[in-house]
Amino acid sequence: MPLIDAIDDRYREVAGAVTFSLLTIIGVWSLRGGGWLYWLGFFFVFDVVAFNIIGLVFHNPAHAYATFGAIFGFLLVSILFTFGKVARGTEVSANRLIGAICIYLMLGVAWAVVYTMVGAADPQAFTGIAPRQEHGWNSSWLYFSFSTMTTLGYGDIAPASSIARTLAYLQAIFGQFYIAILVAGLVSAYISSRGSGHS
Repeated sequence: MPLIDAIDDRYREVAGAVTFSLLTIIGVWSLRGGGWLYWLGFFFVFDVVAFNIIGLVFHNPAHAYATFGAIFGFLLVSILFTFGKVARGTEVSANRLIGAICIYLMLGVAWAVVYTMVGAADPQAFTGIAPRQEHGWNSSWLYFSFSTMTTLGYGDIAPASSIARTLAYLQAIFGQFYIAILVAGLVSAYISSRGSGHS
């Protein structure tokens, strides 16, 4: 996203639409073998691509909301699928750890999408950020999302509306609990598997 933000205004919207479309097309491949989740993910990917194309042609804000709604839906399906793989069993493996990290990162992106939609609906919802007109997206939403989730919070971007503040503190709480519970759960599973291996 920072590279797309640096592109000339004439091409930025097209570059963003193509990038999001390609990422979701590649992402749906990871859902293979997921049964109905794969097909639901495929449905959202089809919507992302279609709404991106329609948005580029007609420049209607409603298409931007539809695009981000589809991206959010795809992220939720991916998180649900990955969580199903991570939560199974007690053995701690590299795949399980990577899956848990992917869930954390996808949650950060999902929150950034929500902030994008809130910022597009209410330009006064945040201070320190100017939403772009094309699809309402720029890399500042990702930056704000991850700095909030990690409770880093530099303060250069701040939630100003009650909805934005509520989303921000919920994300900060969730980010801390996720790490604490995930780490505790994985350590417990590791100790359990080690103990059963020695007996």
